[in-house]
Amino acid sequence: MKSNIHPANYRTVLFYDSSAEEGWLIKSCAPTGSTMQWKDGREYPVFMLDTSSASHPVYTGQQREHNKQGRASAFNQRYGNMMAALKKDN
Repeated sequence: MKSNIHPANYRTVLFYDSSAEEGWLIKSCAPTGSTMQWKDGREYPVFMLDTSSASHPVYTGQQREHNKQGRASAFNQRYGNMMAALKKDN
């Protein structure tokens, strides 16, 4: 890694979501005002999060199920009767 390319305050920071009691150690320049002892016994600067994927009520952690029929099929299902009526009129 190149030396002298990161800011002086680039260090390992604990991003902690207190409502879920879960945290992540990430290299960052995030401003911190306090420290916290983590599971490994070491003390890290801590950045408190209001919401994360661990505590957000809508986040499921699973990918959404997509329509397996496809776009053309969905179009035909939605507008098929209208197209049939137009063909009858002509």
